[in-house]
Amino acid sequence: MAAPPAQSAPPPAPSPASSQPEATSPRPRTIPRVVTSAQPRTGSRALRLYRLTIGKKAVMAVSGIVFLLFLLLHMLGNLKIFIGKADYNNYAAWLRTMGSPALPPNTGLIILDIVLVVCVLLHIGSAVELALRARRARPVRYAGGRPPQSYASRTVRVGAILIVLFIIYHLLDLTALVVNPKNIPGDPYDNVVADFRNPLVTIFYVVCLIVIGFHIRHGIWSATQTLGWGNARRQRAVNAFAITFSVILIVGFLAVPFGVVIGVVH
Repeated sequence: MAAPPAQSAPPPAPSPASSQPEATSPRPRTIPRVVTSAQPRTGSRALRLYRLTIGKKAVMAVSGIVFLLFLLLHMLGNLKIFIGKADYNNYAAWLRTMGSPALPPNTGLIILDIVLVVCVLLHIGSAVELALRARRARPVRYAGGRPPQSYASRTVRVGAILIVLFIIYHLLDLTALVVNPKNIPGDPYDNVVADFRNPLVTIFYVVCLIVIGFHIRHGIWSATQTLGWGNARRQRAVNAFAITFSVILIVGFLAVPFGVVIGVVH
């Protein structure tokens, strides 16, 4: 008998490795790039700090403290007018010889003026930059109006413009004597009396000083928040101090024109 034909061997079963899809090489991980609005790290450390919002607020706070100290000393000096003409004129003459004999005449006063001018420029410049930055951050107005604010906060910018105009007029009036009606060099007592015998000048001074009082009250509160001196527990005490200090300061300044009006100073 013939042998049955040989059967062909079945094909080999696929191995488990060959049944899976071909492995692909892993993609390199990409690190997401963080976009930040920080200023470039150029310039000194103080300049980099000033570019930040908190830096500008700190500059406004420190320059504001310098103004408060100057105004307090200025107010105390003005009250010498109630002692008499000689004492007030001697005080004005002492300002021009402040620091002598170590310093030449007028040197101490010039240094004080330079410090005040630098503080004014830094204060105004920081305020303008912060206002522009806030406007860029919120180009759309608040829905339903702005959040509730105090009167001093709402009028701080308009008040600042009026204060600048008042400072310019005050310097032209009693320092340069350009617009003073008496215009007697070396006799500030009579120049002050001549000023406040004009009702329009007196009203202008009173209005500007009241505006300065509101500005001081708001500035003290803002400075304590910026410098970290105020918190929720101290808020009432800070507000009380700001109101008390501003009232005492402005009443002291207003005493001079009212003294001339009622005839105490003549």
